[in-house]
Amino acid sequence: MVLFVLERVSRHPVAESWRRLTDWPRHADVVPLTRVTVRTPPPTRVGTVFVARSGLGPLAFDDPMEVVAWSPPHDGTPGTCRLVKRGTLVTGWAEFEVHPADGGGSRVIWREDVSVRGLPGFTDRPLGGSARWMFGRAVDGLLERR
Repeated sequence: MVLFVLERVSRHPVAESWRRLTDWPRHADVVPLTRVTVRTPPPTRVGTVFVARSGLGPLAFDDPMEVVAWSPPHDGTPGTCRLVKRGTLVTGWAEFEVHPADGGGSRVIWREDVSVRGLPGFTDRPLGGSARWMFGRAVDGLLERR
């Protein structure tokens, strides 16, 4: 099990950063070899389920996630979202907050606790480094791409 925290500052206002981070299919645009399918009807709310399918051919796997906490930003309050990973290979949770940033824009705090079934404990450090790098690139891409 690996827990990490990312913090990013975006030039976008809180509502726009929130929209970018919660546009689930857009995550496939910034995570290589990944396709995202939302399995529940819009709008996103507690109970929304989506699946990220990553990999190629027989090496692909599904990473189903469910929104278990959903509080969009409103009237100056930060937005918060929590997801639980319900997969057979990847488990854990992710949560993020979108706050107003000093001087304009927004500040994103992303926390993730990820585990890959079957991996021994000594792989936690390399898993943590690669997960932090991958999710950091994904958050950066989501906040900067149109």
